[in-house]
Amino acid sequence: MRKLIISILALIIIISVIVVTNYNSIQQNDEVVDAAASEVINQYQRRADLIPNLVNTVKGYSGYENKVLMEVVKLRTEVGQIKVDASALSDPAILAEYQKAQAQLGQSLSRLLAISESYPDLKTSPLYQDLMTQLEGAENRITVARGRYIEAVRQYNTQIRKFPSNLIASYFGYSAKANFKADNEQAIKTVPTVDFN
Repeated sequence: MRKLIISILALIIIISVIVVTNYNSIQQNDEVVDAAASEVINQYQRRADLIPNLVNTVKGYSGYENKVLMEVVKLRTEVGQIKVDASALSDPAILAEYQKAQAQLGQSLSRLLAISESYPDLKTSPLYQDLMTQLEGAENRITVARGRYIEAVRQYNTQIRKFPSNLIASYFGYSAKANFKADNEQAIKTVPTVDFN
């Protein structure tokens, strides 16, 4: 009888340790995902903060390119109106809307930069060069932050799908997190044509 009680107590202790360890690990990975999401949002905000300075600098050199300049300002405003925090990025619909707005802003910035190529004086301006360096740095930081977020979500989603963590995650209401997707999946799937003619 005594051996049976000791065996039951040992089994209860082992199960408790497994539950507590897995629960704490899920908590830790959930926090890593939230921190990574916050960093992505922070880097997008940094880029958005640089845009007015870039637009004003280009505007000083290219008065008649107003359509593109206004488009950049409009898209930056639209991005700013999407209220996103780390927890909101868990919602696939909000993440898709946010990602779409950021992609449109990025395309608009590309058009703005293409226009700036037409103004040699602008390209030699120290202010413009500084802004371009900062914008390039912001884009690199966004790429790194998104990569970290994607990895954190991968780890978290893998963990809550593995046994016995899946039972614990289900019991405590944890579900899979949404992840960033390629901006244009069709373009990625298309094999580029190389033509030297």
